[in-house]
Amino acid sequence: MKCPFCSSEDTRVIDSRPADDNNSIRRRRLCDACGKRFTTYEKVETIPLIVIKKDNNREQYDRSKIEAGVLRACHKRPVSVNQINQLVDEVETEIFNREEKEIPSSLIGEIVMDKLKDLEAVAYVRFASVYREFKDVNTFMSELKKILDK
Repeated sequence: MKCPFCSSEDTRVIDSRPADDNNSIRRRRLCDACGKRFTTYEKVETIPLIVIKKDNNREQYDRSKIEAGVLRACHKRPVSVNQINQLVDEVETEIFNREEKEIPSSLIGEIVMDKLKDLEAVAYVRFASVYREFKDVNTFMSELKKILDK
């Protein structure tokens, strides 16, 4: 590992421990050349995932897009950042456990809605209204009735 301070390749690990999410390892390193310490994180490399959009365009999976959508849906709702991160982690785990190279954005949206339904009803309806492109009040009302009937 190259030292970020002096660019020397003569560094060594002095401490290793699991990171807080338990999906990566935090390593403290020491540069033998300049004596400075720095931290690196080691994470499992996943298969690149391609998302098939509604218009059949393909783009690389981007976690931040799911986070942004969920954050917008949960705006001014009693949902903590930790709950949002946990929801996105669960969605991501479910997506990657499918072990497919391509996944339709519609499937990702359904997974997010399923998780939001259990977390916060208003956030679910907000997300569904944008995701399912409600055209009129009747469509919106039918979605609300589904929630109220449960």
